[in-house]
Amino acid sequence: PDDERYTSIVGMLCEIPVGPKEHRRLIPIITDEYPDPTFGSGAVKITGAHDMNDYGVAKRNNIPCYRLMDTKAHLRDDGAPYAEAAAIAQAVANGEQELGEMEVDALNLVPDHLRGLDRFVARELVIAEITAEGLAVLTRADDPRLGKPRAEARSTEDDGGRPGLGPDDLVPLVESKLITQPFGDRSKVVIEPMLTDQWFVDTAKIVEPALEAVRTGRTKIIPEQHRKVYFHWLENIEPWTISRQLWWGHQIPVWYGFDLGRHGYVDDEGDNALDQVEMMRILDSQALLKGEERHHSAADFAAVSVQFTDVLAGLPAPLNFARVVEVNTRDEAAHVMAASLAEYTVTQNPTDLLYPVWRDPDVLDTWFSSGLWPIGTLGWPEETDALNRYFPTSTLISGFDIIFFWVARMMMMQLAVTGEVPFHDVYVHALVRDEKGRKMSKSIGNVLDPLELIDEYGADAVRFTLTSMAAMGRDLKLSKDRIQGYRNFGTKLWNAARFAEMNECKPNPDFAPATVTQTVNKWIVTETARARIAHDEALDNYRFNDAANGLYAFVWGKVCDWYLEFAKPLFASGDEAVIAETRATMAWVIDQCLILLHPTMPFITEELWGEIATRDTMLVHADWPTYGAELIDESSEKEMSWVINLIEGIRSVRAQMHVPAGLKCQLLQSDLDQAGQGAFARNAAMIERLARLSEVTPTDTFPKGTVTIAVDGGTFGLPIADLIDVAEEKARLEKTLGKLGKELGGLRGRLNNPKFAESAPPEVVEETQANLAAREEEESRIKAALERLAEVA
Repeated sequence: PDDERYTSIVGMLCEIPVGPKEHRRLIPIITDEYPDPTFGSGAVKITGAHDMNDYGVAKRNNIPCYRLMDTKAHLRDDGAPYAEAAAIAQAVANGEQELGEMEVDALNLVPDHLRGLDRFVARELVIAEITAEGLAVLTRADDPRLGKPRAEARSTEDDGGRPGLGPDDLVPLVESKLITQPFGDRSKVVIEPMLTDQWFVDTAKIVEPALEAVRTGRTKIIPEQHRKVYFHWLENIEPWTISRQLWWGHQIPVWYGFDLGRHGYVDDEGDNALDQVEMMRILDSQALLKGEERHHSAADFAAVSVQFTDVLAGLPAPLNFARVVEVNTRDEAAHVMAASLAEYTVTQNPTDLLYPVWRDPDVLDTWFSSGLWPIGTLGWPEETDALNRYFPTSTLISGFDIIFFWVARMMMMQLAVTGEVPFHDVYVHALVRDEKGRKMSKSIGNVLDPLELIDEYGADAVRFTLTSMAAMGRDLKLSKDRIQGYRNFGTKLWNAARFAEMNECKPNPDFAPATVTQTVNKWIVTETARARIAHDEALDNYRFNDAANGLYAFVWGKVCDWYLEFAKPLFASGDEAVIAETRATMAWVIDQCLILLHPTMPFITEELWGEIATRDTMLVHADWPTYGAELIDESSEKEMSWVINLIEGIRSVRAQMHVPAGLKCQLLQSDLDQAGQGAFARNAAMIERLARLSEVTPTDTFPKGTVTIAVDGGTFGLPIADLIDVAEEKARLEKTLGKLGKELGGLRGRLNNPKFAESAPPEVVEETQANLAAREEEESRIKAALERLAEVA
């Protein structure tokens, strides 16, 4: 509007230089905010029916949107001749005539000689005609604005062997510009926007309850960061197109029939019958434009047919007694109606009169159909037992990329038709990426096929890997190494069950875990109770990674690494009561491992459940445990934690100092309080066996060459000066530390470089940060070992 170059001509008419000269249309020159004055000339011809931005300009300026193409992207070849159509359009442009939407759509303004042509062929012809008429802007044949391929083509011979154009020859300026265009996924051809008849949902009328439900907490979206996506879409929602032109899907339950409202009928004889004159009069008064039909909706034809009485009731006798029949298409309906009227003129039998209706051929948008999933699967709209029992559901698990397409649509639709939210919690799971954090892509070659992974590692390992990595709000970085590690976890579980079987541990239905007497058994019952409590709490809060990792730490770290070892002296004690209790306890603990792991690792746990003993039910039907705090014994937990810490401390020193694994060491004891002495005495056999000790000697002072190990209530020492070459070990560690220092310097340099952070892909930056953290941890361990060596020296 502010472009002063064209102020003087705004409101005038200009000619479209296409088609026969005598029939060319004049169109108005208008202004609008959409064109960019600095782009090209700042003036542009709009075609409202074939461009989304042009459509907006046309609607704002009351310009008719004439459709020029058909659904195959050919120029239209239907309708009245061009001369007749152009005259009507010109009358509209001059303000002498008004057209309705359907009348505008029916008008074909494609010149006769271009009708039916492919769009690309037609464009070349239009350019040639404009050029021949001397209206095209000409430029040199080597003008770079033509684009390199076009310019080069003009300087070579054509297909007929004729010489091409020289660089000084003039050609029409058809600029080669990169523009954004949609392409078909399968056809790979340009998709042309086009006005078509579609069904819409006026979402503004149903969106507010869906927004309010999440705002007030009736439905929670977890993690909360995804609430922003939900609100962004719904607070800026547009009318929703729900009809699709596909061969499959739920067909739209709408039937059409001719309006027949413009009857203008006079019964000349007053005999409630139609003669040929009256028949012609009533037919001549109908427009029957496509898009102006009557339509009704129902579940089936039987239900919808009675609704068309609104058309028939307004017709004169005997047309108002016409029988409603269903046909396949609009064209067939016109034929059936004409045939029935012709038959009636011969027979004058009113039962020959038919009123044909046809069903909309379109199908519902997939997201509309699936939007009814919470109730459609339960028998709605009927009041079924399943609907009353299961709706609304408790939890929906979905992906972040369909929060709007599916989750929001379900919320709007269920609230609109039932007044209820479809679910109380929406858990949004993360995206599975490759180990470097990249999105999986066939072109990159980093796709991990779940079926192939299952074949290689087993379904349990794949399931547990994905669960253990499902941290709330973070994408999963999946690697085969992780899956292989969790396959080893399955093997560990299997071996634990086999160990129990070899020691005759069978489930005892009368076993009461709260009644065990041995400290080790009390401790593992306590650990099992804590594991169950933590696991359920994690599941209740959708922390699936915490649930899986907690079970991993319990099964591998507590049961396999410690309890099976602690139980060996009890099995060898010779005390039948102790052995029986330990067998029953171990069988119960293994069963609890299987039950807690079953949702994540269903196959191996079900197999072991059946192998261990004959059961009344499969594991999948077993009751979920409810035990908890009543099984926790803090005194046994404290004592066994003390024992484990001591053993781990001894093992850590041996590993850091490179003490040979098979070598038994002397342990020195100093300053140990009464509680510590009692704990050590009760578990001495286990400590000596698992820490590989030759003897335990009390002492007041530690000799030179002893590494100290602190525990609650006292200190132990491991004299290693005579077990290793201290100087050699120190040199080895210092060499490793020096090499590590160079790596750390390089990693820190990259991360401290602003250009690296700006230009490197996010996954590369993240991988570098992870490498730095791992190297820093390794550096800390080496420095700790050197400090201990200094203590020995």
